[in-house]
Amino acid sequence: MEVMEAIEARYSVRKYSSRKLDAASIEQIMEAGRLAPTASNQQLNKHIVVTDPELIRQMVDACEGQKWIETAPAILVECASGDRTMICGQSARSMDGAIAMSYMTLEAVSLGMQFCWLGWFDPEKVKKLLNIPEDYVVIAVAPIGYPETPGHRSSKKPTEEVVVYNRM
Repeated sequence: MEVMEAIEARYSVRKYSSRKLDAASIEQIMEAGRLAPTASNQQLNKHIVVTDPELIRQMVDACEGQKWIETAPAILVECASGDRTMICGQSARSMDGAIAMSYMTLEAVSLGMQFCWLGWFDPEKVKKLLNIPEDYVVIAVAPIGYPETPGHRSSKKPTEEVVVYNRM
């Protein structure tokens, strides 16, 4: 699958099939995250793969009661230590985590899986549950697996509404 095909095939899933994820596929997805660029190549990210069914059940509470995440065979948690504000005013840690998650998402899609990138979780509960050190920040939580039923991509604004050349 080409990169653009993976981008076009990606959609959010909230119900996963019972099909297990094989170790080789998980390693391939983690490799995509490992190879993602980071600010000044600092590589401060950690990619946590939660596959233990009991931990996944406990993640429901950390994810504000979103019971559907229990259907996922794995949950990826992206976190990072250290931080610096780049000259552009953005957090290097947050940007690095978003890039890594994007790479991992596209690799998962190329393998027939889907993600649902969550914004609704309690980072402190996630940290406590997964023994994440205090100096780390949880950037993202994303259940991952094979969709129970085929889904579809949400509609996107037309190009002319989101792309500007040279000046706004």
